[in-house]
Amino acid sequence: MKISEKALKCNLSPMRKFHPYAVAAKEKGRKIYHLNIGQPDIATPPAYFDAIKNFEQPVLEYAASPGMPVMIEAVRNYYEKIGVHYDASDILITTGGSEALSMLMLCILDEGSEVIIPEPFYPNYNTFVKAAGDVIRPIRTRPEDGYHYATREQIEPLINEKTRAIMFTNPGNPTGAVLTHEEMRLIADIAKEHDLYVIGDEVYREFVYGGEKLATIGEFDDIAQNAIVIDSVSKRFSACGARIGALITKNKEIIANALKFCQCRLSVATLDQVASAALYTVGSDYFEAVRKEYKLRRDTVMKKLSQIPGVICEEPKGAFYLMAKLPVDSADAFQKWLLTDFEDNGETVMCAPGEGFYATPGMGVSEVRIAYVLKQADLERAMDLLALGIKKYNETH
Repeated sequence: MKISEKALKCNLSPMRKFHPYAVAAKEKGRKIYHLNIGQPDIATPPAYFDAIKNFEQPVLEYAASPGMPVMIEAVRNYYEKIGVHYDASDILITTGGSEALSMLMLCILDEGSEVIIPEPFYPNYNTFVKAAGDVIRPIRTRPEDGYHYATREQIEPLINEKTRAIMFTNPGNPTGAVLTHEEMRLIADIAKEHDLYVIGDEVYREFVYGGEKLATIGEFDDIAQNAIVIDSVSKRFSACGARIGALITKNKEIIANALKFCQCRLSVATLDQVASAALYTVGSDYFEAVRKEYKLRRDTVMKKLSQIPGVICEEPKGAFYLMAKLPVDSADAFQKWLLTDFEDNGETVMCAPGEGFYATPGMGVSEVRIAYVLKQADLERAMDLLALGIKKYNETH
């Protein structure tokens, strides 16, 4: 019996592959500060749970395959408020942003075609792309430059006859990089000139810390047929467990073909759609408070990192992640050591080693992604543990 080549080409998540070591460390009684997973500790708005409590239908039926009207309308209204008009028929509700990405890759890719993605990138892009038979063509970036990637000189030489799309996360996971309006316009122009799809994974849109206006690749009317937006309630409303996302585009051919996969998986969970639609009633005060909290956490991490000799890290402008180059020989070996051999007063820390965020072999070996999703006091302790761990690791290796 054989396993498919597509499955074998995919990798385990770098955020989760150290889970067995974490379990063993916890069995020894160690407390672990988790900076490896982007699971916010911000309370999910009560509107979500209230909607479930008030659900009174006698039968929990299948929802419509494209999504329930109440959920589609909530998403449509959200975009109206940020100045972008979509018809209800431009929106497909999915099981998280992950399913939207998976369906989209199946719609636009053939065996051997390519997607241009700035690296480091969200590692599951590897799985979505490889499962569809495609290849990631990475835009190379450097920690010394803040992982910036939006120049014509970086993007255009990567385009060839196999290229189908340019894809990016904005604000960035794992880098926290935020595209300016001019940079988005440039990417839109390049996609238009070369007849490519441009895919904006915008699930962190609310988390920008410089007062920027909320932005989307969907705002450019002249690339309406090129632009595809991936969205989700997971991070915006701290509702990761809801598993509600959306595939949004004015390209009717994409919608028609993605609908085939929507029908194949029957429907997205009814209760989660009802509850997630209620999240869109949350006011601007909620986002202002959350942005303020994450900015405080970012500043805490940056201050602590700046005190560790040899660390290279530019200040992230959005999301709640940063990439840092550490003064260690291998972030993978270092992380394993933190869980198996290191503790301070019974405590240790987990980050996500950076190599799995790259397509280019050998890149990110000494880099880590830090998710600043812990409360202030816990973040400070976690960063102190990281600093102590680096010192002791380098003394023994």
